[in-house]
Amino acid sequence: MAEAENQEDEAFGITDRLVSEVMEAVDRNDGAFLTETLDTMHPADVAHLLEQIDTRERRALLTAWPGGLEGEVLSELDEELREEVIGQLNPGELADAVRDLESDDVVDLVEYLDDTQQEAVLDALDASDRVVVEQALSYPEESAGRHMQSELVRAPEHWTVGEAIDYMRSDVVLPDQFYHIILVDPRLKAIGYVTLGRVLSHPRDTPLRDITEDTFRTFHVEQDVEEVAQAINHYHMITAPVVDDDDRIVGVITIDDAMMFLEEEAEEDILRLAGVGEGSLSDRVIATTKRRFPWLAVNLVTAIFASLVISLFEETIAGLVALAVLMPIVASMGGNAGTQSLTVAVRALATRDLTTANVWRVIKREVLVGLINGLIFAVVMGIVGVVWFGSPMLGVVIAVAMVINMVVAGLAGTVIPVVLEKIGVDPALASGAFVTTVTDVVGFFAFLGLAAMWLL
Repeated sequence: MAEAENQEDEAFGITDRLVSEVMEAVDRNDGAFLTETLDTMHPADVAHLLEQIDTRERRALLTAWPGGLEGEVLSELDEELREEVIGQLNPGELADAVRDLESDDVVDLVEYLDDTQQEAVLDALDASDRVVVEQALSYPEESAGRHMQSELVRAPEHWTVGEAIDYMRSDVVLPDQFYHIILVDPRLKAIGYVTLGRVLSHPRDTPLRDITEDTFRTFHVEQDVEEVAQAINHYHMITAPVVDDDDRIVGVITIDDAMMFLEEEAEEDILRLAGVGEGSLSDRVIATTKRRFPWLAVNLVTAIFASLVISLFEETIAGLVALAVLMPIVASMGGNAGTQSLTVAVRALATRDLTTANVWRVIKREVLVGLINGLIFAVVMGIVGVVWFGSPMLGVVIAVAMVINMVVAGLAGTVIPVVLEKIGVDPALASGAFVTTVTDVVGFFAFLGLAAMWLL
């Protein structure tokens, strides 16, 4: 047990002990220890350490650390925290930090800066790099052009393996990491790509055209970056070439960036389903409150609506107090069933698995699942109604109401996000409140309505 806890504490190479040692070094202004410790750590670990401490401690650490932040650390930070850290750097420090970053990472940082900091970063770049960054910033925010990296390796379509190897071994500047050589025609139109593995495993006189990958496909600069990431995942691609209106290669999106986009989207959907937006543990109190308040207000309105339904049956409830005890069970079971269907539907919409072609099959499946579960729990609650309150008819009422609400929950949990997506509303953000309202209203109305007809 102790060993397991110790391993958990050492996640990502950051232990509680290390955090304490670093902050103690900050307190005694021990720059040598900070340099020796932090400069040898992976940028992701440094970013993780910064996320473990509060704002005051971060400010003190950045002040006491002689080496200062590298651009790779900034790119690893949570977005909200990154803005805070950037705000503590003067323009010169910020420019030094981002000078060696790849173009897509520079764009990711620059787009959140104020005008002064943005200009300082752009001034620190080479003229060619600045043009690339400014061009990327001109594309829509969630487009492939905004998130692509311009560093890539191109080769004429008529080259051989030997010519490609000689080119890469010359004094040409290559990306720090790349996986493909992209073949282009004289107009720089991408026509295929070759993996480095195939280049190294074939004779020098082999034409590159003969060893191209079957997975090759291109993506337009204005195509949604999430769609590109999903295509990379679907087709098991490593590199996604990005082209302009003339089909000329202008950049690439690599698999590591694609997986990051998909992870962010999945995390975003989970947070939105809970009505908390795109928050993180680093967010401040006021920002978190503002983000959550609107959806709590929406839930309040829907709860009032459900209460109005209950108020229609005041005399029924007064005549049989057992109804007040049992009706939350019906609504709660429906709400949980609706959330299950909703979660499946929203995730399927996000991954493009739920389409017009299969939507009715999925809806039918969820309704049938709701019916079967409803029948099973109806029997359970029917027995509970008889044993607890000694009323067979009360057991029948709650059993029938349970079946109705579970079926409606399966239907609403699937249909509502699909409809919202069709009208252009984010289903992850808005579906929860509607599904909860439907299951509450239907659950209360079915249970209390049946009780009014059959018991009184």
